[in-house]
Amino acid sequence: MPCFSAKAIVLRKIEFGDADLIITLFSSDRGKLTAIAKGAKKSRKRFSGVLELFSTLNIVSEESRGRGIPILQEASLIYPFVNIRSRIEKTAYASYWAEIVNVWMEDGQKQPELYSLLEFSLDALDKDQMTAEILSVFFQIQFMKLCGFGPTLFHCTGCCQDMMETQSPYMAVDIARGGILCQDCLPKSFSCQSLSMGTIKFLQWMEKADRIRAARLRPTPRSISEGLDFLESFVPHHLGKPLHSLAFLRQLRAHHL
Repeated sequence: MPCFSAKAIVLRKIEFGDADLIITLFSSDRGKLTAIAKGAKKSRKRFSGVLELFSTLNIVSEESRGRGIPILQEASLIYPFVNIRSRIEKTAYASYWAEIVNVWMEDGQKQPELYSLLEFSLDALDKDQMTAEILSVFFQIQFMKLCGFGPTLFHCTGCCQDMMETQSPYMAVDIARGGILCQDCLPKSFSCQSLSMGTIKFLQWMEKADRIRAARLRPTPRSISEGLDFLESFVPHHLGKPLHSLAFLRQLRAHHL
C-alpha cells in the first residue's frame, strides 16, 4: 500500500476496541485526515507518549484498501505543548479551538493558513505569549476571517452606516444577520446582545492585526469579556452545530470568576 508523510496536529482521539486509537489530525498539506493507530494503547515503542491532544507530529501513514481509513505507521513529536495539557484552563481553550477546526474542516480539504493559525495559537498558549482569553478572541476572529463568515464590525449590517459616525456608546448585535446594527435599523421588538464601542474597536483591531501586534494589545477586562461572549455565540451559530468543549470552557471560566 502507498504511504504518505505529513506534519499534523492532533485534534481528537477516541478508543477503538481493546488496543487501537482513531486519531483525527489536521495536516499542513493534506488538510484534515483520520487514521487508525493499531495497538497504540498497548505499544510502548511505536506511539508511547506521542499521540497526545494538540501535539504537532511528523506522521507516516499507509493508505488502506478500498474506503477504509489510513493506518498510522509512525509518529514523531515536533511540538508536544506539554504546558497546555498541564493546566486545565489552557486545555479547555485548546480543546475549543480544536473542535472548531474539526467541525469546520472536511477531510482532505487543504487550508494551510488555518493550519498556521492553529499552530501559532497553540504555541502562544503553551508559552504564555498572550493570555488565553485574548488569544481565544484572536483565534476566533481570525478563523472566521479565513473561512469567509466573519462578523460585520465596521458598518451597520442594515444600512451600512460607518460605525465611526455613530455617537452611541453601545451597538446591538444580530448574530443571525452577521454583525452589528445601528439604532435606526434595530427592530423595536428585537431583543439581542449588545457591545460597547470599546469592545467593537477591540474586535476590529484584532481582525486587522498581525500576530506580533495582537500580542502587544492590552484591552480592558470588559472588552475581553464582551468579546468572548459575542464570539462564542457567533462561531457556533455560523458553524451550525453546538460545540461540546465550549460548555465546559464556560463552566470553568465561571467557576474561576
